[in-house]
Amino acid sequence: MTKNSVLKGFFLVGLGATSYGMLATFVKLAYQENFTTAEVTSSQFILGIIGILIINAFQKFNKKEDVLKASNKNIFHLMLAGTSLGMTSVFYYLCVKYIDVSIAIVLLMQTVWMGVLAEMILDKKWPSSQKIISVVIVLFGTVLATNLMNNQTQIDWRGIMWGMLAAASFTTTMFTASRIATNISSAQRSLYMLLGGAIIVFGFSIATQNTPFNFDIFLKWGIVLSLFGTIIPPMLMNAGFPITGIGLGSIVSSLELPVSVMMAFFILHEDVILIQWIGILLIILAIIIMNIKFPRKV
Repeated sequence: MTKNSVLKGFFLVGLGATSYGMLATFVKLAYQENFTTAEVTSSQFILGIIGILIINAFQKFNKKEDVLKASNKNIFHLMLAGTSLGMTSVFYYLCVKYIDVSIAIVLLMQTVWMGVLAEMILDKKWPSSQKIISVVIVLFGTVLATNLMNNQTQIDWRGIMWGMLAAASFTTTMFTASRIATNISSAQRSLYMLLGGAIIVFGFSIATQNTPFNFDIFLKWGIVLSLFGTIIPPMLMNAGFPITGIGLGSIVSSLELPVSVMMAFFILHEDVILIQWIGILLIILAIIIMNIKFPRKV
């Protein structure tokens, strides 16, 4: 693999992670305009599905050879896996409603140790010392990044609960997305996973929306949320990860964490002190340690 292709993969994954990092700040801004979680998630998924449908149609029209179509079994499995994608959006946006974005993103990054735990259970294999060290660093970094030791104001427990549930569902999404129907195009996989997620999102919206639905959300924030949450990141990451590989791709995708915190700091004017930045750097360091390959002793 050439240096230029690796650089291209690095750029694609990094741009996708950066897009994801911006998302929570946009959601917080939508909340400030009194839009509900149901309105935010519904507009994102509806416009996201429309966008992915257009991309699928363009790919089908643009390619001379036939694009491999998803089987009914593929569609069912992808939609089932996509329900965790819908739950991640709902849980994470509820989390952002109750706590700062800079803390919410740290809770979402608990997918690092949750992923190790899930891998241990599913593969029935004890994690390596490298992964165990990474998990310990993540947990210590989380204590610093959320400023738990010095925080004078109590963090809303609802935000912590929704944040941990978002991390758990996101861990499920990552595992299923990397193992199901990998032989079909990323646009098709994204579409069916979005349709599965939409079932959860629409069910949540029907159950919780007590006021008339404000359709202004579609023009004000829906387009931005769908672009940065359901269209750009999956397409870029699905294109970039095969080039970079899982190890380098995971390291680059950790850019989501500092980008999200910086957006919260500069746009939402959230307080982020030095000890929190140290915690964020420790979490990124843990991701790097987990994914680099150390030379084996002969």
